[in-house]
Amino acid sequence: MAERLLVRALKGGESTKIITLSGKKISKMPSTLGKLTGLKTLNLQNNQISNMCPEIIFLTQLSLLNLGNNLLKEVPEEMKYLTSLKWLHLFGNQICSFASGTCDGLQNLILLNLNNNQLTRLPEEIGRLKSLMYLSLSYNKLTIIPIELCSLTDLSELNLNYNQLVCLPEEIRFLKKLRQLFLVSNNIEVLPEGICDLKQLRILDIAGNVIQIFPQGFQDLKLTEFYCEGNPLFLKLPVIAKQPKDIWTLREITARFIISKLEVEDPFLVQAIESYPEIKDKISQAKSCAICGNPFLSEWLECVQFVPPSKTWKTSKNLDLVPLRVLLCSHQCFDQRSPDLFGIVNE
Repeated sequence: MAERLLVRALKGGESTKIITLSGKKISKMPSTLGKLTGLKTLNLQNNQISNMCPEIIFLTQLSLLNLGNNLLKEVPEEMKYLTSLKWLHLFGNQICSFASGTCDGLQNLILLNLNNNQLTRLPEEIGRLKSLMYLSLSYNKLTIIPIELCSLTDLSELNLNYNQLVCLPEEIRFLKKLRQLFLVSNNIEVLPEGICDLKQLRILDIAGNVIQIFPQGFQDLKLTEFYCEGNPLFLKLPVIAKQPKDIWTLREITARFIISKLEVEDPFLVQAIESYPEIKDKISQAKSCAICGNPFLSEWLECVQFVPPSKTWKTSKNLDLVPLRVLLCSHQCFDQRSPDLFGIVNE
């Protein structure tokens, strides 16, 4: 049956635009496909293909390739020659790696579906897919996300459900066009502060992780849907404890003094700090106290503040309050806190 379809297509020559050979028990990609140089769509899903034929590199007008549910073990190198490709489906294979140079020619790729594979890592080269808008990697074995993925500034939807992620890179803040982020059933403990910079984010699903608290500013996201069931979120369980006096290291005292002087643009310090890039970098990591607004470097009190979710959010059931991570510079500020802010202690 597959052979008859190909013969018919070959008679059509360059006028043939679509070939569908889904579920034909094909184990070897037909080399005659390379003669269909005008092909736009090639559907080979639900077969037993383990390798791509070299002749596919001649399909330079191909815009959609579906190799879902086959036996591929890597994203083939031949992909880099398919320079017109916009939609690439590789779900349901046995892919555990990318061949070298695969991403080089895929500058027009809009959608990449790698669901249900065996990926444990993504190559740094993933950042070369500059046109990518939809990336789906659910049901793999990913433990980390490379920083380079965060350079995909056109990305609108990112699906990382059912992996083994423990964290997300802070650089996620660069995904300014991201509208949907799915992180269901991973091992994520903390969301990066950078997620609060995603002003276009509308759907966030973090169900089934181990998140207890959210970064400050999280409540200002313009979400329409937010799901977090199955996370051990902090509850309002106040503990009364005697507050110790603030004892800071000399390093912390010096850092706070320098930072305060830099904030008022002390000319001597501004000029001097330029000669010490390591100190300048360290000071750039300073935070501000949520009560007094004063800066601090490494000595602080970690607290949790409970705020109601936005009325515009469609949320998980029984989510009445969202726990936010708040940092205070001293016990003196802690004594001046509002009633909805609690200190975090280790039992």
